[in-house]
Amino acid sequence: MVNNNTNLTTITMQELYEQIYRSRPPVIDGLLYPGTYIFAGAPKVGKSFFMAQLAYHISTGQKLWEYEVQQGTVLYLALEDNYQRLQERMFRMFGVDSTENLHFAICASQLNNGLAEQLEQFIKTHNHTKLIIIDTLQKIRELGGEAYNYAEDYQIIGRLKQFADDNKLCLIIVHHTRKSPAGDKFEMISGTTGLLGCADGAFILQKEKRTDNTAILNIVGRDQPDQKIHLVRNEETLAWDFSSAEKELWQEPPDKLLESIAKLITPDKPKWSGTATELIAALGLDIKPNALAMRLNVRASKLANDYNISYVSSRSHAGRAITLTLIETA
Repeated sequence: MVNNNTNLTTITMQELYEQIYRSRPPVIDGLLYPGTYIFAGAPKVGKSFFMAQLAYHISTGQKLWEYEVQQGTVLYLALEDNYQRLQERMFRMFGVDSTENLHFAICASQLNNGLAEQLEQFIKTHNHTKLIIIDTLQKIRELGGEAYNYAEDYQIIGRLKQFADDNKLCLIIVHHTRKSPAGDKFEMISGTTGLLGCADGAFILQKEKRTDNTAILNIVGRDQPDQKIHLVRNEETLAWDFSSAEKELWQEPPDKLLESIAKLITPDKPKWSGTATELIAALGLDIKPNALAMRLNVRASKLANDYNISYVSSRSHAGRAITLTLIETA
């Protein structure tokens, strides 16, 4: 049947603010968020060591440099490696301090031939998966040479992004940079601009000279400010150590409303229910009930992620009710 409906589906700004959208906390505060990222660099620049470092820190929950890490399961598709090389690399970087939360695979299907189903099956049996690394993009693409157009590049990242968004996890796709320089460093990503155009962000790892033990990590993304981080290669472990950042880690200023709620909802008083007007009185704030409700709708995820407080808004014959509950943590 041909759909002849020419009407756009729209919502008003008021309706938009009435919705509560749940989001997951960052994987690495200020650096990596749920979504799809491209990690690009020249061959043998140290990308796989950096991926191993990310995977290990997230799987163990250890801080990465000055960045706080949310612990979770990691799947690393090291498709250009073998298990012996992986063993040697991980031992050199981290010794025998191993983890059960980091999983490796050196073979996987291509995207058009079962990869999504393989990843889905892994997630079903590892429901705390936070990060999947695909190293490299070329290994999961359909055969057809190096020449791809914008639509094809956009489509392959789009399919991976849909998978990451549906499963609310972070997916990093390792890729190469082209040899020719560009005015914008992110234009050096091999392929068309369709790759970066569809991704949520990108990392570019660059050395001035191949023999250097220093590198620059440029970061751009939808959910974080642009960053430029200077790194130094540890000669003993070959891990990347933090040297300096040209931009300090951005931190959102405190939200007076959320901080007031955090003082109201405590282990001694883990739940509160009432109307918006009653909540305003309980918090001692000067704000209109409608504005309070809309702000809580917008900030519900931050309230849950940063303060461990669940916010629920419901309607009844008596009007709209607000329930705030302290989330139990393990």
